[in-house]
Amino acid sequence: MTCGSWMRVSRTVAVLAVSALMLFAGRASAEDHRQNAPGAFDFYVLSLSWSPSFCAAAAERGHTGRSQQAQCGGRPFSFVVHGLWPQYEHGFPDYCQRPSPRLDHRIMTSMLDLMPAPGLIYNEWDKHGTCSGLGARAYFETIRKARAAVKIPAEFLDLTAPKTIAPDAIENAFIRDNPGLSHAAIAVICDRTRLSEVRLCMNKNLQFRACEEIDRRACRRNQVVMPPVRGG
Repeated sequence: MTCGSWMRVSRTVAVLAVSALMLFAGRASAEDHRQNAPGAFDFYVLSLSWSPSFCAAAAERGHTGRSQQAQCGGRPFSFVVHGLWPQYEHGFPDYCQRPSPRLDHRIMTSMLDLMPAPGLIYNEWDKHGTCSGLGARAYFETIRKARAAVKIPAEFLDLTAPKTIAPDAIENAFIRDNPGLSHAAIAVICDRTRLSEVRLCMNKNLQFRACEEIDRRACRRNQVVMPPVRGG
């Protein structure tokens, strides 16, 4: 290759590289315009944590902080609200206001029946609530409405002994008791042995809707253990 030809090829490669960088920058800019913009999201995930599994894992790790004491004390919690999370079709926003508006203590205490740890409530507001586009009171009212829209299957309400169950059976029980819920709108989450959470996808009107990315993260184990509620 002659020197002139080599220079022409080099210029062509440089132009292509610059064009690619500009295209990438344009796409990144378009994504960044929406990324973490409060209220700019596609749907919610209502995450219901199986509290006995949380408490069992905390005990194994030797965690005895205030959150563990509040949730794992004498009251027999079963499913509790972990959070209501704004989502994109791919990925999710978080911490959309830094610093986040301070959460009123009275709002926090009003949610302890559904989310039994003050630290959890404050964290959910900072990380997820600020992305909802709602004020704090409206966001937590939306959590309450979302939770009220879900019926917990009776067989899970007062579990008095450890239960070994297939994740599909948990999904089927929720689908059976919640009209409009489909397998594409629910994901059972587990750790190595135990049920961790049930995640349900809802549109902004709190109706069930499909969510492929959430469903792909579901537990793939054949069976999981549900520890009993405290006192069981």
